[in-house]
Amino acid sequence: MARLLIADDEANLRRILSSILKEDGHTVAEAPGVAAAKALLAANPYDLLITDQRMPDGDGLALLAAARDADPSLPVVFLTAHATVELAVEAMRKGAFDFIPKPFQPEAVLAVVRRACAHGDLLRENERLKGEVQRLGAYGDLVGSSRALDQVRHLIARVAPTGATVLITGETGTGKELVARAIHERSIRSGGPFVPANCAAFSESLLESELFGHERGAFTGAEKARQGLFEAAHRGTLFLDEAGEMSLSLQAKLLRVLVDGEVVRVGSTSARKVDVRILVATHRDLQKRVGEGLFREDLYYRLAVVPIAIPPLRERADDIPALVDHFLRLASSDLKVPARPIAREAVEKLKGYAFPGNIRELRNLVERACILASGATIGPEDFLLAPPNAPAPVQESDPLGAWASALPAAVDLKGQVDDLERRLIVRALRLASGRQAEAARLMRISRSDLAYKIKKHGIVPGEE
Repeated sequence: MARLLIADDEANLRRILSSILKEDGHTVAEAPGVAAAKALLAANPYDLLITDQRMPDGDGLALLAAARDADPSLPVVFLTAHATVELAVEAMRKGAFDFIPKPFQPEAVLAVVRRACAHGDLLRENERLKGEVQRLGAYGDLVGSSRALDQVRHLIARVAPTGATVLITGETGTGKELVARAIHERSIRSGGPFVPANCAAFSESLLESELFGHERGAFTGAEKARQGLFEAAHRGTLFLDEAGEMSLSLQAKLLRVLVDGEVVRVGSTSARKVDVRILVATHRDLQKRVGEGLFREDLYYRLAVVPIAIPPLRERADDIPALVDHFLRLASSDLKVPARPIAREAVEKLKGYAFPGNIRELRNLVERACILASGATIGPEDFLLAPPNAPAPVQESDPLGAWASALPAAVDLKGQVDDLERRLIVRALRLASGRQAEAARLMRISRSDLAYKIKKHGIVPGEE
């Protein structure tokens, strides 16, 4: 429930009022005067302040002003005797929410407290939403004026009002989730939930439970039934990030949702209707994975109704100055660091960088410079970047080069590559004690990729 602060110099009154409010489920702190209340307000967040008007070290009006300085959304309720109703009216003119006359009835106190807390919640939610709108701007964090980004915005504007499934592609860090959120916010589902799910963050069994939910006892540890993200996104949008990592069996279940609008929880045989718009993102070439047998062709065409390709940052370097300014403002607000200008030379240095990590890397670089820069202006020396077109570091040894040099002029290329791949997989499985998830991590491939390659090469358990 709510966190309340009572400021009154009458200890017995504080005790009775505190007892009433605690029985209603609230957390209550007490202050015997204005100074003590101000100290508590400065050190702790509260949902409501209840204060007497007359106290030995000051009055409630002064405490009201201090409370509004600390948190403009904090409701303040005055405790008043009948002779001081005029003061209560004056307090309400200055921003107090309501007043409770002395002596008070518990029911009346609880009613005022509940209304005041609900009012405070609405004020804070309104401020949060206004801040979010201001932060997101016209197209969220899709900052820039390059032609490539304008094309992305144009596609968002065209597809958002429809119910079409969208396939968002782009390198890691280009802002695929930002595009998905922009589509959701401009759709008729904007009042519903936006639910993101990273398909690469879970094993196959966990991802199935995460997406479709499970019934009690469906597997070890399933002590109670749980709805999945499809149900959580009902009448809203489900964003499947890195959907190219899904196993073929999960792809079949996703196809069923797209075709029938139904999900079946793990451990259940009954289908549940869901009304969900699906947005999908991946950094992989799904058409290539279809050809490799790693992605269902029928699912691909269901997902790629409207494809949106996000260009990497290196292809829209003209957007970097605007992005830098944007991230500087965010860093000043989010990290509580002083706002500092950035030198033109520093921006030019950033424009010449290839940004393998794209916008995510740029944001990290700007935040690091904001924290660590020692001068009044952020300069080029505050960004440690590899020079453009820098040669690859020289390796002390080149085992693959030595292996290739030892091969005869006429060689079965496919056979040699397959043999090398098989040996590397067996080695990784041996190092991982047979655990496929760990072996996939060692080889820097997805678990579904590894499973496909194990089947392709006929590797059997225990061979490692």
